[in-house]
Amino acid sequence: MRHRLAPGGGTLHGRFDPSLPAALVVDDGDVLVASALDSGWHAPEQPPQALSSGELMGWPGHDPVLDPGHALTGPVAVRGARPGDVLEVRVLDVRPGAWALTGAGSRETFADRAAGVDALPREVLVWQLDDERTRAVDQFGDVVAVRAFPGLVGTCPAVPAGAGPRSTVPPRRTGGNLDCRELVAGSALFLPVEVPGALLSFGDGHAAQGDGEVAGVALECPLEVLELQLVLHGREDAADPAVDLAAALPGLRPWASTPAGVVVFGTGTSLDEAAADALGGVVDLLCSRHALSRQRALALASAAVDLRVTQVVNGGVHGVHAVLPPGRVEIAG
Repeated sequence: MRHRLAPGGGTLHGRFDPSLPAALVVDDGDVLVASALDSGWHAPEQPPQALSSGELMGWPGHDPVLDPGHALTGPVAVRGARPGDVLEVRVLDVRPGAWALTGAGSRETFADRAAGVDALPREVLVWQLDDERTRAVDQFGDVVAVRAFPGLVGTCPAVPAGAGPRSTVPPRRTGGNLDCRELVAGSALFLPVEVPGALLSFGDGHAAQGDGEVAGVALECPLEVLELQLVLHGREDAADPAVDLAAALPGLRPWASTPAGVVVFGTGTSLDEAAADALGGVVDLLCSRHALSRQRALALASAAVDLRVTQVVNGGVHGVHAVLPPGRVEIAG
């Protein structure tokens, strides 16, 4: 079945909170055709003068105290999902909106300090996308090729009683703000379920981004269309009842099948920790899929796997993703 979900009352939030009521309940295998605001809670339709000045209109009714994080659509509950299951989120289509914002300067972040712009005024670039959504052009005439993806897709993390909602900023085991440029249309992201129904949220549209998201923001944009198929692994009446959850989520780390290859996500408080986490995850995946020894898996990874910086900017949590491109290695047996 196909469902539609747009930002509005009861569907917008800026926090992960298992007490939030589901905006929509779907079944295993259903398709969701959704849209989303940009991460900064701006109205998706902007007048020309707002775009030319960079002073964009906000979303009416946003409460930054209640919802301090990214503007997310959802949460979407999957009927029958329970803790310990794995939710596969297939990205079928992504269409960004007509504008995007990015900028740098004046922020106490790793990237601004490294570039020496933390004490300089913030400079904002306002991008307008062509009708085909293939090119973005800023007010100076700079051009970037559009390669759109959702920066944030995550199931709701379990929250201990009395702990309060979880921030949307740091990526975590349940996905969330991964900011990985490989999660384009044609990808499938595998996430653990920690709360009943899974409670999937998504948003943070990016019209384009480099590995690392080094300014702290990408080309932040609304998403006119984000089409997702939700497939549940791990219950008796799932689409694939024979699925092995250890294979579905090796090492309990989120991973994805993408046009660039298999991607395993690692996080940590430093790039060293994040690289170790991603590397451990790809070794887990190779061992689970091919019944390899860990030594053999690591040796093959050294020959065939790329470690890439996902992002260095999210709430003190750095990200590294390990990529195994298609056709790079053939494993015997």
